[in-house]
Amino acid sequence: MFRIKKTRKPPRPPETFAYGRVSTKDQNADRQLVAFEPFGIDERNIYIDKKSGKDFDRPRYKALVRKLRAGDLLILKSIDRLGRDYVEIIEQWRYLTKDKGVDIKVIDFPLLDTTYCKGLLGTFISDLVLQVLSFAAQLERENILQRQAEGIAVAKANGVVFGRSPVTVPSNFDEICREWRNGGLTAKQAASLCGFSRKTLYNLTVEMRKVEG
Repeated sequence: MFRIKKTRKPPRPPETFAYGRVSTKDQNADRQLVAFEPFGIDERNIYIDKKSGKDFDRPRYKALVRKLRAGDLLILKSIDRLGRDYVEIIEQWRYLTKDKGVDIKVIDFPLLDTTYCKGLLGTFISDLVLQVLSFAAQLERENILQRQAEGIAVAKANGVVFGRSPVTVPSNFDEICREWRNGGLTAKQAASLCGFSRKTLYNLTVEMRKVEG
């Protein structure tokens, strides 16, 4: 009796992927998608999350990691699109590049490109730049939270009325305001995302600018 020998399916050739992130469902990732266009990435290989960057508990990111194989290339617009927690950014970067053997290219910072130099020098440069940028990403998030708290305190001291019930300012308030100022959201959409009126949105942003100087 002859046994039919099963042949293993050959591994797929390396592919290029892209990952983008915005903080809320009503924000769009158009600028990130435009930045990905020169790389000719298959639409099926572009993963976008609409969640905060405070941790990596994001469905599309998890799906991307499951798909990535050794030799693949991952494109990011900027390091803060990957995340905003210093320790977790470092851990994820090392997991992807060292454990999974994936290359990463950060568009906004060419030195963060593991395809550029594969030797010890390349690893040293990437690790050094990564630590600086991931620290900056977390520092920005902490500054956002601090500005929010200070701005709310000043607004209350100046008699800004928040309504009958206490106003809860979302953790991504600063990002929503930035998107609003850049034209990605209307004032009505920005206020709705924050859960309060346009008047409160205007009052809070004015008071926060006073705090920031």
